[in-house]
Amino acid sequence: MSTTTVIADRIEIADLFARFALLLDEKRWDDADTVFTDDVTAHSPRSGEVHGLDTLVGFMRRAGADGERTQHLTTDLLVDVDGDRAAASANSLVHFSRDGGAPHLSSGLRVVCTVVRTPAGWRIRESRTVVIWTRQE
Repeated sequence: MSTTTVIADRIEIADLFARFALLLDEKRWDDADTVFTDDVTAHSPRSGEVHGLDTLVGFMRRAGADGERTQHLTTDLLVDVDGDRAAASANSLVHFSRDGGAPHLSSGLRVVCTVVRTPAGWRIRESRTVVIWTRQE
């Protein structure tokens, strides 16, 4: 695989993580197929283990409290591309606020994913979120 292809793949996967964060922050659940595969498996402290895109979207729709907003900041992205699959991980700092006020809760997360190349581009096939710390404001 050429260096140009590997660099392009890494940029596309970085964009995938940015789209994942925006999907959560903007609650654009109907766009989940632009981030996840249909057969996605997600592991998180809030959802447990969830299988399938429709199940994951259903959980995300129910998970947020009324008036609560989030801001996901993704950093320290690591990507290891192996053909049409990649291991990707990042730190995520998440702030929770209500109705535009200051954050009332913040969490530091580690997100580890298996991503795959699909005809529509890179998508997350498996995601595991681990809470590193949480602070009530």
